[in-house]
Amino acid sequence: MQSSPHRGPAAPHPRTPLAPATGSAPPRPRRGRYGLLSRLVAVVALVLVPALAGPAPTAHAGAGLTPVTGFGANPGGLNMYLYRPASLPAGPGVVVALHGCGQNARTYADHSGLTELADRHGFLVVFAETTRANNAGTCFNWFQPADNRRGRGEAESIQQMAAHTVSAHGADAGRIHVTGLSAGGGMTSVVLAAYPDVFRAGAVVAGLPHGCADDLPAAYTCMNPGADRTPDQWARRVRDAHPSWTGPWPRIAVWHGDRDTTVVPRNADELRDQWTGLHGLSRTPTRTSLIGPNSTRHEEYAAADGSVAVEVNRVPGIGHATPVDPGSGPEQCGSTGTAHFADSICSSHWIARFFGLDDTGPGHEALPAPSGLAPAGATDTTIGLTWNPVDGAAGYTVHRDGVPVATADSASHTDTGLAPGSSHTYAVAARDTEGRPGRLSGTVTARTTGATAACWTASNHAHVQAGRATTSGGLTRAKGSGQDMGLYNLHVTHTLKESPAGYFTLADGSCP
Repeated sequence: MQSSPHRGPAAPHPRTPLAPATGSAPPRPRRGRYGLLSRLVAVVALVLVPALAGPAPTAHAGAGLTPVTGFGANPGGLNMYLYRPASLPAGPGVVVALHGCGQNARTYADHSGLTELADRHGFLVVFAETTRANNAGTCFNWFQPADNRRGRGEAESIQQMAAHTVSAHGADAGRIHVTGLSAGGGMTSVVLAAYPDVFRAGAVVAGLPHGCADDLPAAYTCMNPGADRTPDQWARRVRDAHPSWTGPWPRIAVWHGDRDTTVVPRNADELRDQWTGLHGLSRTPTRTSLIGPNSTRHEEYAAADGSVAVEVNRVPGIGHATPVDPGSGPEQCGSTGTAHFADSICSSHWIARFFGLDDTGPGHEALPAPSGLAPAGATDTTIGLTWNPVDGAAGYTVHRDGVPVATADSASHTDTGLAPGSSHTYAVAARDTEGRPGRLSGTVTARTTGATAACWTASNHAHVQAGRATTSGGLTRAKGSGQDMGLYNLHVTHTLKESPAGYFTLADGSCP
């Protein structure tokens, strides 16, 4: 994720086609101790993370991606680009997008899926872009006090982009959001903390908590192995970013691959701790479910009014990347073909939904998640399910083991063709009259009758995905017994025994 902090003054380079021709502030000179340190770090970064710190791709004038100049004093020396869909309602929402190291605005626009979602749902996307004059690896400087404070540097430039979009394009000042990958995710945390009066919500993809680092050595420690602080300590760092703020805090969505070795998954837990602590919520999810084609674990932390203040999405099987799902389906977006965009789940679709930007007008809000999902009998090859009806639902989609497998016209379904003695995890979503899926319910696990397989030996990750265990705070516990199984990862393996149905106990070396 991380390349270097500020390097010394850089020689001018030819302006690329996407770079603003006028109105941008000149590159900021870097003085003092950071000059030597940045040159050393540039070498270290190229050794440790060559894929992220290699040469930045050349920007090109993409269709619909318009350079914007004169958006403010621009103390951070950033470039601004705007994506405006052909169809745009009055007072549209805005997403400010922050690319990762080694990327630029065009790379993020072409691959993240955000422009596709803007076309579908009618919102503006601002792509902020940093340069080699700011950072040798084209990383946003989330770890530098000159850039990660309210009113300073890159953070202030990003705020100015948001303000300009409201004034120049009639955007809704109450619906300004921010998201970013890697160093862009770290800077997302910065601006959410520094400007809670500007940004309503944010989504941090493979990023870090605010206030984790104010210098380079701490930045590397935060990335891997991660920093451990209490929720109160983390929350205090956000409050200190804007001490006079007394209004509501932004909502936040966290996205992280479970095989990320650049910014380790522990950072997802620390982000959860920071923002649940800030909102005064428990670290235990209000509800969990599996979403997308790859069974991403989706944790929701609800406020007293029922709104989701914090959500965490743990994406299985990917490393340091923005999850995308190329295709034309209603939950698909994005493209691969370049580093750090992983074929998995369309995270931008779910981020737009979290921001409330997938609503196309009154009466089109996403339907709520069905409640009361429960097994309703089983045979050797079938499992019955029932749930409470959802007002306005035209039908329902049934997910088995994280994959949609059937539709139902009413609030019940019988899943057929199953193996005897097999265990399955189910969730249900309502569909509106236009076929748009609503929010996914919590999960329930049920088993067919007949021959049983009472014992399973698998990694902690596999046990959680199969519904035999749960995870919280990076730790795994057997479902039912609550026995401690150690870290939630692919490397720790245990045998679990189920007896009675749905109750699991550790049985290492003692289960036939």
